[in-house]
Amino acid sequence: MATSLSSLLLLSIFIVFVSVCSAAESTATVQPHAIDSFNLSLIQNVGSCSYTVVISTSCSSPVYTRDQISIAFGDAYGNQQIYAPRIDNPASRAFERCSSDTFQISGPCAYQICYVYLYRSGPDGWKPGSVKIYGYNSRAATFNYNTYIPGDLCAVL
Repeated sequence: MATSLSSLLLLSIFIVFVSVCSAAESTATVQPHAIDSFNLSLIQNVGSCSYTVVISTSCSSPVYTRDQISIAFGDAYGNQQIYAPRIDNPASRAFERCSSDTFQISGPCAYQICYVYLYRSGPDGWKPGSVKIYGYNSRAATFNYNTYIPGDLCAVL
């Protein structure tokens, strides 16, 4: 009886993790929202994998931005978080209206990417269009934002 309850509990946990990642891959529109539980101290610095991140800026964003932009993403296990502070660079004309910018980010090796946090701080109100992450040994994950991110908040999709 205890073995079947344990098996049922493990199956339930697995279904929750699968549904979290499946939701990230769906085409349904979900609005970004602030996340209070984001904690940089939980990021592990183990392993080393390379990720290609393509961030498009909405055509309704300001022409250019001086905002500070950071990104964190990871898999359903939550402990494989990849963080890149200050990916903005006004001198390189990053995050201009109707453009896409590609970044090479290294971090711990993760399974299928199923969440992304964007952090924006600054006066311009940058508006991301989408974020596409090509991970190590996994399918590309696309997250559609197309909405303004409030300043000094970590927005999750």
